[in-house]
Amino acid sequence: MQTTFTSEQLKDPGIQRANEILRSCVHCGFCTATCPTYQVLGDELDSPRGRIYLIKDMLEAGRPADEKTVKHIDRCLSCLACMTTCPSGVHYMHLVDHARAHIEKTYKRPLMDRLLRSVLARVIPYPGRFRLALLAARIGRPFAWLIPDARVKAMLAMAPKTLPPVSRNDDPQVFPAEGQRRMRVALMTGCAQKALNTDINDATIRLLRRRGCEVVVAKGQGCCGALTHHMGKEALSHASAAANIRAWMAEKRAGGLDAIVINTSGCGTTVKDYGHMFRTDAVLAGDAATVAGLAKDISEVLGKIGLPQGEPKGLRVAYHAACSLQHGQQIKSAPKDLLKRAGFEVVEPTDSHLCCGSAGTYNLLQPEISQDLKRRKVATLEAKAPQVIAAGNIGCMMQIGSGTGIPVVHTVELLDWATGGPKPRALTLQQALA
Repeated sequence: MQTTFTSEQLKDPGIQRANEILRSCVHCGFCTATCPTYQVLGDELDSPRGRIYLIKDMLEAGRPADEKTVKHIDRCLSCLACMTTCPSGVHYMHLVDHARAHIEKTYKRPLMDRLLRSVLARVIPYPGRFRLALLAARIGRPFAWLIPDARVKAMLAMAPKTLPPVSRNDDPQVFPAEGQRRMRVALMTGCAQKALNTDINDATIRLLRRRGCEVVVAKGQGCCGALTHHMGKEALSHASAAANIRAWMAEKRAGGLDAIVINTSGCGTTVKDYGHMFRTDAVLAGDAATVAGLAKDISEVLGKIGLPQGEPKGLRVAYHAACSLQHGQQIKSAPKDLLKRAGFEVVEPTDSHLCCGSAGTYNLLQPEISQDLKRRKVATLEAKAPQVIAAGNIGCMMQIGSGTGIPVVHTVELLDWATGGPKPRALTLQQALA
């Protein structure tokens, strides 16, 4: 694709990167075949190719974002299926992230939009605040019919009926390896996950220790910054990322780290991109690149250290591939291979490459499209008649779980159970209700 940026514009590192990406696009249209929003809406401007044209026009002109551009960029899930499909290697993620930052700086949204986005950015990344918000949502749910805004209704509807107690395993500390130490790893405990499902980190710690890992929960770590990053709020996202970089590098310098283990794939995709995010930061660029190199999904670490061969469990597991794992990190077979090795029967839904509609805050800000994608995903999963659904991302788990009666658990919970840990709570509850 030909571009016409001026030499002055190209002095901006963001524009320079956007120019590289735009020039790599040959507008072939392969991306439209795997774009969820294009499949749902059928509008060229709601496809990656269409959005690329909108972004190119906006950035080349050096103009503020307009309503039309914002509408179609906001509808993008950032599922990155287009990047998996693209034969030219167009790095759509960096392009759309830059566009969102430009929108945030140059476009004044309607008041309700600004309020909702500000609340989400100031609440979800903080587990204490998020817990309070979820409790308030449960109280407000019976009055949802009085609220005209579909997005607020979606926020009330997504609040779980119960919240787990706070897990002290998420506090800064060191868990020694069981037996001979094979690795020393830091565990990213996340933000929303600490409020919604504490079993995931607990299972991860047990499993890693059992496999000879010393597990460090670093002081000062927190939200990865993905949520605010995808809203275009660069200052907030970079502040969260910088805090993590400093926390993990302090542990690396103090006792060494073989990996930073991440069990929420949406966070993993962002942390692995810290090197790019801080590429122009004179202070943090080197440390950011180091952290990005150390970041590993839990399935990558378990694949390296290995799991014992398990006996057949007689349990049919439908594996849901989170977009951030299969497209953002290009990790496709590892989780399924681990489940099979542990003794589970693994099946995959039709169109497993398509998004479930969660996508961070997308299900709250674009509820109609999100609901359509959820219905499609749940239908394809249920068609496989599984006894349990496994996924590697808390957002997907919540989204799919709100549309099916089949238990939804994290992959690591099943692997922990198969190697000596407790039965996942969701399966125990189902058994009790049966």
